Amino acid sequence: MSPESSETRAILHTVAKLHYEADLPQVQIARQLGLSTATISRLLQRARAEGIVRIEVRDLVAPDTLGRQLAERLGLRRVSVIDSPAGSSPLTLAAPLGALLRAESLGPQSVLALGWGRTVRGVLEAGLPQMPGVIVVPATGGMQQQAPHFQINEFVRIAAGQTGGTPHFIHAPYLPSAQARPIFLSDPAIRHSVALWDRIDVAIVGVGLPHALNPPEASVATANEQSLVDVAGDVIRHYFTAAGTLVPWDGEERMIAVSPAQLRRARLCIGVALGETKATAIAAAARADLISALVTDVQTAEAILDRTRPDGHHI
Repeated sequence: MSPESSETRAILHTVAKLHYEADLPQVQIARQLGLSTATISRLLQRARAEGIVRIEVRDLVAPDTLGRQLAERLGLRRVSVIDSPAGSSPLTLAAPLGALLRAESLGPQSVLALGWGRTVRGVLEAGLPQMPGVIVVPATGGMQQQAPHFQINEFVRIAAGQTGGTPHFIHAPYLPSAQARPIFLSDPAIRHSVALWDRIDVAIVGVGLPHALNPPEASVATANEQSLVDVAGDVIRHYFTAAGTLVPWDGEERMIAVSPAQLRRARLCIGVALGETKATAIAAAARADLISALVTDVQTAEAILDRTRPDGHHI
């Protein structure tokens, strides 16, 4: 293959990935690559013509069937798939999430941990079921960010009110300095809340996009961390590759956050996630054993199945 054709195929792959995997519109791709929108359109047509992109009309599959296929494919304990319009709101996941929570029969002294994120916030806006006496605790300290989906102590307050539970707050940053961390953890109230992580029955967490696709504010603490350039995603800033291997980063040891081992010991760690752009990250989170259950929609479920082999590994 000539250098010119190799370069052309590389451009075709790049454009196809940006459009079909990252869901970027042609105008944005053109701006990013310094090309015209007409050129991007022609490149996408050529990518389909050369078999780099294959488009097929899928047979209709019932959500319950997709859930069983995903559970088997990814080795998850529980999967709930909801049939909702493409681009659906996180609020639509509240009902299937509630069904999973009710099935776990959480009650007095059961511990429910919450992560941050837009989807977690969305299901809280729709509401959690009654679970009187449940202990609700943040899965991390707080972030110095004003966006609503980072307000994890507020998530805990809302969830405790909805469930009839008891909130336990962590008034400490999730990433303090090395000097400040032991001081925060020596505070009796913080130490008591953090100790609950060893007793988590169920955790509800979001699944982060690949580091390079995250908006700047979502990766503020790790924005310059070169070791994270090629990660597939994260759960509570525990980053992993597409194969499910955890990727350490400079400063991770300073986090005040649930550890991977604590997430794995939970009876159920439910990932709530939507969007075909998150398909690779969701599958990788399951391989990393950072989620043991999943609540998603039909479009996302199909994208995950498309991007994984029957043995659960990525294509």
